[in-house]
Amino acid sequence: MSEPLKQVAALPVVETEEGPMVLLITTRGRGRWTIPKGWPKNGTSDRAMAAKEAAEEAGVTGKIGKSPVGSFAYTKRLHFYSWAQCVVDVFLLRVKTHKLDWQEKSARRARWASPEEAAKLVSDSELASLLRNVFHLEAA
Repeated sequence: MSEPLKQVAALPVVETEEGPMVLLITTRGRGRWTIPKGWPKNGTSDRAMAAKEAAEEAGVTGKIGKSPVGSFAYTKRLHFYSWAQCVVDVFLLRVKTHKLDWQEKSARRARWASPEEAAKLVSDSELASLLRNVFHLEAA
């Protein structure tokens, strides 16, 4: 099997009186809950690309972390009978604005959730573990 493909992602978060809230979006294909992610691009830093994906896929902008807070692996469906293993480096994005309209709004749903709820909603077990670790939650 070949090396896993690399992706970058943003973990959008806002601080509230009740604690942190993270933004999940649905995938375009199967409608599963995940975080904004995409492919790295030559000439663009991974953190800048993660911030760009968050703006396009979820309509959020803010301050992106300088280094990944973690990573997770998953299997991405490329075509009807084509799958690839991917490893995703995740950058924390402290959200300043969430636009009412954005590039992929018609293709995705967005949902703010507590980190604990988000860990239960995502289908990728490694992403759920990353959410628990970043926010120091105990496994369910």
